Amino acid sequence: MSKRLLSIVLAVMMLVSVIGAAGAAPKAAAGGKAPGQYIVVFKDDVVDASADAEAMVNGHGLGLLHKYGAALKGFAATIPDHKLEQIKADPRVAYVAEDFEVEAIGFAPVAGGDSVPTGVRRADAGTTTSVHQASNINVAVIDTGIDLSHPDINAVNGKNCIRSNKPANDDNGHGTHVAGTIGAKNNGSGVVGVAPGTKIYAVKVLNAQGSGTWSQIICGIDWVTANAAALNIKVVNMSLGGTGSNDNNCGRTNNDAMHTAICNSVAAGVTYVVAAGNSTADLDTNAPAAYPEVLTVTAVSDSDGTAGGTGGAPTCRAGEQDDKYATFSNYATKAAALSHTVAAPGVCINSTWKQGGYNSISGTSMASPHVAGVVALCIGNGGANGPCAGKTPAQIVQQIRSDAQQHATASNGFLGDPNNSVAGKMFGYMVYAGGY
Repeated sequence: MSKRLLSIVLAVMMLVSVIGAAGAAPKAAAGGKAPGQYIVVFKDDVVDASADAEAMVNGHGLGLLHKYGAALKGFAATIPDHKLEQIKADPRVAYVAEDFEVEAIGFAPVAGGDSVPTGVRRADAGTTTSVHQASNINVAVIDTGIDLSHPDINAVNGKNCIRSNKPANDDNGHGTHVAGTIGAKNNGSGVVGVAPGTKIYAVKVLNAQGSGTWSQIICGIDWVTANAAALNIKVVNMSLGGTGSNDNNCGRTNNDAMHTAICNSVAAGVTYVVAAGNSTADLDTNAPAAYPEVLTVTAVSDSDGTAGGTGGAPTCRAGEQDDKYATFSNYATKAAALSHTVAAPGVCINSTWKQGGYNSISGTSMASPHVAGVVALCIGNGGANGPCAGKTPAQIVQQIRSDAQQHATASNGFLGDPNNSVAGKMFGYMVYAGGY
């Protein structure tokens, strides 16, 4: 990123630290600059980014971390201070961004079990007796990896940006939870996802502690972009992020390499669904949530899987109310941000967990995969083309928002949506999968 970033927070938008006082607000764990690490972004006219990266690394004696050639052209490396200006002055270089650490925040998970979780039902992606079929496209989860042997997930190894010689297995739990909400199988046990049985590629960019760096996240985006066409990956879920903003120039003005990478990946036909953040703040201060090229998801508290606000308070977390915006969720304050934002259930969400298990946890991380699953259904449900088939990512974002708005009647609303607004805070309309 650039020097404007004083701290990076919310690598995984899950509430995971030990509970203190009941109902206490989530506190962000700050992450600083990764010492000596930088992301070098080449100009668009560089022909062989891999060869030029090798030449620069070898010529200057740098420590290579990652090479990029799809989402952006360039590389990440350790660069001594006395060589930094030489790198910036190289005619092949567009800009050099500092690499930042990211880390997890939040509250403790609470074990639970349900065949069709309340979040799936609240998004109208299923009932207690019926669910959707798998999507005809594939989804990538850029996260802590996925439990590749979990019997309830159609998970496939993609890319490990933490340890390149290992499969993208989940040693944290967060990525597996996200994957289950998207596509846990309708197999008679465990839980059922929004798009049951959909193939999900594991892209590991965060370690066992839920920590990583921007350069590792870009490594994941780069892998998806390079393989999206061949592997039929049309949707990416990123329940991660940190302090950042939108420069309305795909990161080229404020030296935001992750924004550049996402813009290029979107241009390649991939729709990105991202968590809004858990800081009870304007989502415009969080990246990638602030980027207008993504579909940003806020969190709603729902306890019974239906609208109406009669379900009572959620049992796993004090201070929340049925059918009300989650107290921790970030939100939009401007129409421009609202134009790429929707809401989804994110409190006490039951889903798959590492080592074949299940857990109930809360966060905008848990809201985002509901929407990623809905996007997958909109593109193609049960092998049939849906309303989003053949559309660009920008058109898909607006299709999802339009469908949500059209069904945001009194019977499908919540306290905090535009029809039931809270002063200065806009959480978007509840995502709706019923039409797919």
